[in-house]
Amino acid sequence: MTLVDSNVLLDLVTDDPNWSEWSLAHLEQAALAGPVFINDIVYAETSIRYDRMEDLDAMLAETMIEIVPTPRSALFLAGKAFRQYRTAGGTRTGVLPDFLIGAHAAVEGWPLLTRDIGRYRSYFPRLTLIAPPA
Repeated sequence: MTLVDSNVLLDLVTDDPNWSEWSLAHLEQAALAGPVFINDIVYAETSIRYDRMEDLDAMLAETMIEIVPTPRSALFLAGKAFRQYRTAGGTRTGVLPDFLIGAHAAVEGWPLLTRDIGRYRSYFPRLTLIAPPA
């Protein structure tokens, strides 16, 4: 089982010239290893590229990505990690979605397929990341 971050899906949706090949290859590898999931946060972030919900749902069905709800324990952990980030001097207030995604993967014990490793590595150090080499 693998949780996928929105940046990976957006690479595919936008056909990003730098990242779409990497994202597609790693998404395919994750699918071969088992079920691939996104949560409600990733769904919302990915939806910005779609005019209709049905189109986003069709893309997810085509790629066999399932939407799973974020467990309450992950929501709590995300809040604690975000507080730690702010206490350590983190100034960006719009990063809470990253903490929600990272906490979800951490609580479930799933690897996270992402290109954005900084906060995940810092605030969820035991989280397995599938990411480009640093």
